[in-house]
Amino acid sequence: MTTRALLIAACVLLAGGAAHAATVENVRVWSEDGRTRVVLDLSGPARHNIFTLRGPDRLVVDLEDSTLGSGLESSLPEPVGSLAGIRTGQRANGGLRVVLDLREPVRSRSFTAGPNGKHGDRLVIDLHREGNLTPVRSASERYREARDIVVAVDPGHGGRDPGAIGHGRTQEKAVALAIARELAKRIDEEPGMKAVLVRDGDYYVDHRERMNRARKANADLFVSIHADAVADRRAKGASVYVLSLKGASDEAAMLLAERENAAGVIGGVSLADKDDLLASVLLDLSQNAALSASMSVGAHVLEELEKVGSMHRRTVQQAGFLVLKSPDVPSILIETAFISNPDEEKKLQSEAHRRKLANAILAGIRQYFYTYPPPDTKLAMSLREGQLRYVISRGDTLSEIAQRYNVSMSVLKATNNLSSDTLRVGQTLNIPIPAGS
Repeated sequence: MTTRALLIAACVLLAGGAAHAATVENVRVWSEDGRTRVVLDLSGPARHNIFTLRGPDRLVVDLEDSTLGSGLESSLPEPVGSLAGIRTGQRANGGLRVVLDLREPVRSRSFTAGPNGKHGDRLVIDLHREGNLTPVRSASERYREARDIVVAVDPGHGGRDPGAIGHGRTQEKAVALAIARELAKRIDEEPGMKAVLVRDGDYYVDHRERMNRARKANADLFVSIHADAVADRRAKGASVYVLSLKGASDEAAMLLAERENAAGVIGGVSLADKDDLLASVLLDLSQNAALSASMSVGAHVLEELEKVGSMHRRTVQQAGFLVLKSPDVPSILIETAFISNPDEEKKLQSEAHRRKLANAILAGIRQYFYTYPPPDTKLAMSLREGQLRYVISRGDTLSEIAQRYNVSMSVLKATNNLSSDTLRVGQTLNIPIPAGS
């Protein structure tokens, strides 16, 4: 059964530290309602990459530092649904290649899942039949039908809750709102992206309501903005947090216990009418996919924030923050600086510095979604076609756009048949995507 969480987690790599050698211990397949699911049971976490090839149609799965279990080659499952066969081969770099031969063109989605009571680590690949009766449409028609990536931006605290207060009486709630507004503005300027502010004024929003607002907006990502404080004024630097495993476990237990009376919905699928085992499996898959995505986007944001200023923590941290507990929306919390540090408090008061922070956060978000675009989005379609569409806003310059998307001015001008650097508001530029993006 497909949930929105699984769609969000399409092609998500297992993020975090270096993975240890893994063995594919079993391969399971089944098919229903035009969807074929392939599950690789693993001895432990493994990084993976998936791509499709045509003529004939096949899906290639590369697992880093992995091997096929002893005797499994001769006992691979029989083909079903869209699957015509399974082949494997050990690669020279120590990785394992699994090739899924296909009977027909399919849309593929994958996610990783950690151990539960029944299974260990898994790589799950869903193959959705594209169908042969789809009418041919122009690229512009398909682009209009595709959706924007939605990022919920959450300014921490607000109203009666000022958050931390700096030595110069700067309030965290005001700084968080200013950075969040700048970030939302930048996201809205991105082709194929849209921001939703969880709060856009000085008022308080309950922590669970913040999660609910993101879910109601069908957010692909939840980003909470804060400014840290401790007694030691020397503490400085930014940090990025995702949900801890303990926090995820506690939330899962609460959702399962209250699913009859609470919303208990994961990606539009209610848990209320599911038996204990199925509800637990759905929740486990959703949480694992969301946490994997959270770790990955958090790492990208952390890398970009390092370019702006000092870091308090150089790896993504895990904690039980309530706003991070959505089971089906990848979520990160960013401590942009220590407001308790007089030097960093002064920087947070600067509009120019807040803009740098917002740009860095956006760069991390962009890098993540360029790598793992949800398949039904405008960005995914643009990436498949090899270029993005960018609509010029007031203040845009050709040099800034070229720098933002890592494209040379000459290539950008040649792609759009521009004879000068002059741009007009509302003009659409086609931006070629550099190889490797």
